[in-house]
Amino acid sequence: MVQNHMTYSLQDMGGDANWQLVVEEGEMKVYRREVEENGIVLDPLKATHSVKGVTGHELCHYFWDTNVRNDWETTIENFNIVEMLSDNAVIVYQTHKRVWPASQRDVLYLSAMRKILANNENDPDTWLVCNFSVDHDNAQPTNRCVRAKINIAMICQTLVSPPEGDREISRDNLTCKITYVANGELTSLTTYRVVGPHSRHYPVKCKAPNSKSKS
Repeated sequence: MVQNHMTYSLQDMGGDANWQLVVEEGEMKVYRREVEENGIVLDPLKATHSVKGVTGHELCHYFWDTNVRNDWETTIENFNIVEMLSDNAVIVYQTHKRVWPASQRDVLYLSAMRKILANNENDPDTWLVCNFSVDHDNAQPTNRCVRAKINIAMICQTLVSPPEGDREISRDNLTCKITYVANGELTSLTTYRVVGPHSRHYPVKCKAPNSKSKS
C-alpha cells in the first residue's frame, strides 16, 4: 500500500496515474483521477502545497499524533485509540460530526508513520503517514453510524535551499512539500480539510516546540 502511494501519488498530471488539475488556489493545487472498482466510482483526490520553515518529519508527526488531533481537525465528534501497535502505528476509531441530511459516519483505521528510504543522495528526506480502514473486535460497526472506508496518504518531503556564504542551514532554508491523497467515502472532505489547515497553522503551532528536530 505504501509503495502504491509513492508510485502514483507523487506523479504529476498525465502519466500512469492520469491526474487532472481541478482546483488551483495560490500554491495549493487539487487534482482528481478517475478510478472505478467493482462498479463503484472512487475518484481519488490529491492536493499539493508547501510550508516554509518546517521539515517533512515534523509535519507528518503533527498529522499523525492524536495528542494534537483537535488542534486542526474540526469535523471529528470524538475519537479513541483502539490499539497501540508500535511507536508509530495505531488503530484509531473516530466518529465525524453529522452533515445533514446524510447519516453520521464513523471510521476505524490503522494509522502508521514511516520514513521513506531514498533511492539516491539527491532524493529529499521523505516521510509518509498512511491511514487505511481495518476491522477490529473492539470496534465493531453499530446502528448509530455508517462505517466509512478510507485510504489516505500524506507524503511530506523536506527541501533545503543552500544558505548564503558560510552561514549554517536554518529554518529559513527549509521548505516542506506536501502531497495528500484521499480515497474512499470521505475523499473530498478530507482533502480540503487537511491540506489547508496544515499549511496555514503548522508553522505557528509547532515551529517553536520542534525547533530542535533535524529530520
